[in-house]
Amino acid sequence: MANTSSRTLRLLSLLQTHRHWAGVELADRLGISERTLRRDVDRLRDLGYPVQASRGTDGGYQLAPGAVLPPLLLDDEEAVALAVGMGDAAQSGIAGIEEAAVRALTKVVQVLPPRLRTRVNALRAMTVSPSSSGPVVPAEVLTLIAQACRDEERLRFRYTARGGPDTDREVEPHRVVALGGRWYLVAYDLTRHDWRSFRLDRLAEPHRTGARFRPRPLPADDPAAFVRAASGAPAPHTVIAYVHASADHVRRIVGQWGTIEPVDAGHCRLTMVSTSLDWPTQALGNVGADFDVLSPPEFADHLRDWGTRFLRAAQQKEPRGDS
Repeated sequence: MANTSSRTLRLLSLLQTHRHWAGVELADRLGISERTLRRDVDRLRDLGYPVQASRGTDGGYQLAPGAVLPPLLLDDEEAVALAVGMGDAAQSGIAGIEEAAVRALTKVVQVLPPRLRTRVNALRAMTVSPSSSGPVVPAEVLTLIAQACRDEERLRFRYTARGGPDTDREVEPHRVVALGGRWYLVAYDLTRHDWRSFRLDRLAEPHRTGARFRPRPLPADDPAAFVRAASGAPAPHTVIAYVHASADHVRRIVGQWGTIEPVDAGHCRLTMVSTSLDWPTQALGNVGADFDVLSPPEFADHLRDWGTRFLRAAQQKEPRGDS
């Protein structure tokens, strides 16, 4: 018979695979008596897992949603699928999800055995994701750098700058930033004695040195602002519109590229984040419904410019061009 700790983990794993287990069947799968099963269930409850029990002919056990997220016990296929999905989510361009996806990816990848890490990287390299608009960064690179930022540990790597040769760098990593479909590392370059941003898809052979450092103050309001300034990328616009259409209709048209909040059955609030005002204009035009601009004021001016051009074209009696 398995020892108590391993048997408890096995019980937790079984409870996560089915919504409901009959007590007799669960005890049989574990090779224990129903009395021992009750003690193991109580042990899980003491650890904070909300295991519900029901009596009667259909009685049994199930793991209910709780205030504390329990650790997931995954088989090989589930672990690979989760890591690939988190890698795609980290580069999805969906505002607010990138950092959380990297944290989740870091936790999964750091416990994967090498054979599964190889499968994760192969799948991500050979799969075209509709949500990924930039270069795919290997999961192990993304998570290694994120861990070094978290642990305040120096990094070494080879870097290929645009139009320049490969160089060896040693840095004090600060943050990883998702911007414009790409991942960047914001770090203090110990060779150049200055802050730099590095594109992760141009970075090779990263490894942690084991040397810890005391963080320096970043010369910017936040890491994203530093990357935008260093790369010359424009600041994103947050466009908010009140749309005279149902949330389901708008979601079918806009998809993941906007946040849709239902107001009532026929109206919703749509928020889009973009470095260009052209894309929100096209998206709202595709919705095919009236809408009101809530912010920013410059978006309303942008729509007037578009409207003037379209109206002028519609009023032309004869097409202009070569005869």
